[in-house]
Amino acid sequence: MTVEHTSRLPGFYKRLLAERAAIVAQWGDLSPAEQSALLGIGGLSAAQADHMIENAVGVYALPLGIATNFLINDQDILIPMVIEEPSVVAAVSNAARLFRAGGGFTTSSDEPIMIGQLQVLDLDDVYVAAGKVMAEKANLLAEINRIGGSIVKSGGGAKDIEVRPMPKTSVGGMLIVHLLYDTRDAMGANAINTAVEHIAPRITEITGGRVVLRILSNLTDRRKARASGMIPAAELATEAMSGDEVVRAVVEAGVFAEVDPYRAATHNKGIMNGVDAVIIATGNDWRAVEAGAHAYAARNGQYSSLTRWWQDADGNLRGEIEMPLAVGIVGGATRVHPTAQLALKIMRIQSARQLAEIVVSVGLAQNFAAMRALATEGIQRGHMEMHARQIAVAAGSPPEWVARVVQQMIDEKNIRPERARAIINELQNHT
Repeated sequence: MTVEHTSRLPGFYKRLLAERAAIVAQWGDLSPAEQSALLGIGGLSAAQADHMIENAVGVYALPLGIATNFLINDQDILIPMVIEEPSVVAAVSNAARLFRAGGGFTTSSDEPIMIGQLQVLDLDDVYVAAGKVMAEKANLLAEINRIGGSIVKSGGGAKDIEVRPMPKTSVGGMLIVHLLYDTRDAMGANAINTAVEHIAPRITEITGGRVVLRILSNLTDRRKARASGMIPAAELATEAMSGDEVVRAVVEAGVFAEVDPYRAATHNKGIMNGVDAVIIATGNDWRAVEAGAHAYAARNGQYSSLTRWWQDADGNLRGEIEMPLAVGIVGGATRVHPTAQLALKIMRIQSARQLAEIVVSVGLAQNFAAMRALATEGIQRGHMEMHARQIAVAAGSPPEWVARVVQQMIDEKNIRPERARAIINELQNHT
């Protein structure tokens, strides 16, 4: 089977699982062992899991899907996604196809700067203490980089120190010292935590205060990624709505999320459906990314949308997203979990910044897919049709009957477990 190197794979979802796996294996030039991991035959073993966490008793599996149609910075990319929720992979692939008609996604990202924090209390004067820290900044940075190891050798390491005096808190005057640390291709939690713990005694000596917490911040607003894209209005027309009407409806939905935190919470959850699925597939810390994203969404004092949508002068739909994205391709579970390594290989990832830009593109596409459904046919139609598969399987349908059970429930508009069981019983009696 010869695979053209394009992520535009019409009818990919109609193929058998083994065929889809074979296409991806050829795309990624996967070894037999990697193909086994892709199919769940290999992958993370119980012995490997035992070295990853404490009290391990086994391995928990989730579906690994492939998002198709993505064109990012003029490069075709197949994107692995790990998620249990139906309709997400199909929706984001369809959204990517529409963005592709407008030239795909354009992305950018910041240098991988993480923030480490030291909390200093019991100070006579927080402003005097802040000045003393800044006077020693060069020496502190040099001291940190002496223990930086491979990150410093590759061009990263401690880059700057900032101070945030807080003279009045409920526990007295507080000085917060920020260490800005370039983690290169690592997510960097271990490196930054090691660095702030290393200089804590020096901060105590310099300020005369008491250092309490020494920890990274997950609000990584110095390490953001961005994506933007355009969809021609003509591509959005449906049987019931013109392309211009769909553009207007999506823009109106986007503004709803910008001004209302109740809507923004669900709006951003849709973004994170896509973001988290790629983060998990690559063995990164999805909880850290979630924390940073939601904190950033509230940076102006009110929780708001991470995306912005508008109609351009030609009537086309345009969208953009910006969010903190601290991801790594070295260290941690990314290098321990065999399927995470496989995901990076399929995407041909060369740097953490490249991964962040792919992830944020998926977030923008996922957001559009949800808003388009809401603004046109309603969110439940496509979601419930996909959910019907889960219901049929949970009701005990043999694999060869799943499609028939699903189709009958959809035709009857009765997608419920008891109806699935009744259809299965009818099929069994007929057989």
